[in-house]
Amino acid sequence: MLGLGPMGRALVRALRAAGHPTTVWNRTPGRDAEPLALGARPAASAAEAVADAPLVLLCVRDQTAARAVLDAAGEALRGRTVVNATSIAPDDARANAVEAAARGYRLLDAAILTPTATIGGPGGTVLFSGDAETFAAHERTLRALGSVRHVGTAPGRAAAFDAALLDLFWTTVHGWVHALALARAEGISGAELAPYAQGLPRILPPLIEDFAQRADDRRHPGDHSNVASAAAGLTHVAHTARSCGLDTSVLDAALALTRRAVDAGHGPDGVSALVEWLSARTTGANG
Repeated sequence: MLGLGPMGRALVRALRAAGHPTTVWNRTPGRDAEPLALGARPAASAAEAVADAPLVLLCVRDQTAARAVLDAAGEALRGRTVVNATSIAPDDARANAVEAAARGYRLLDAAILTPTATIGGPGGTVLFSGDAETFAAHERTLRALGSVRHVGTAPGRAAAFDAALLDLFWTTVHGWVHALALARAEGISGAELAPYAQGLPRILPPLIEDFAQRADDRRHPGDHSNVASAAAGLTHVAHTARSCGLDTSVLDAALALTRRAVDAGHGPDGVSALVEWLSARTTGANG
């Protein structure tokens, strides 16, 4: 295990609970107390850590750190399988795959979708991409981490799942903190608002399924709500937020996109039609 931040330590806990002998190393000394107490073996360097390991897990802060650790391990990686559980961009994952092939080691990318507390249990969800035979060879070990699934052989595929889901998570979190700020400006406490906000997640599961199907079919009927009504709602919220003196940059960006769709004649289309506008850069056309 290369990397002993909160997630790295959670991975070690899961591996040790399943009885797997584990060697650990971290760039910053002093983070191995818990893993060592669980019976993990310390290593003085990244190269030493991977020297006898058929399976190497890497979980560090970002792509820059990941490449630095892989470089530090050097020739010791040759012939081994590396699972990169660092949160990286799909382009970075593809570049890493090219580098791995040149340096003679096998690479799987892992996207950890759930918090540290879930790792090692059925609630822990980890997606993998890369060579299917390599995944199959280590699947039994990797199942110690939780619910695991191979989502394709393309090197950047797990990273793409990760980025898309983090997009949803962080824009949702931003919406909630922005709503709390708006409520505060109008004299409403968070405790007063929270019970009503709890109702929103309950309507999301069917909405997620419906929008996903519409996006795949590229059909966006405005039978329940439409782009024009979304523009009206966003205009109202943005106006209220501005009148409270709040930063509305995210709302303004969403409103500008929605208004462009309305101006192009897509007001009667379903709100899911905005997927096509957001995808215009890659498809080369709108709507």
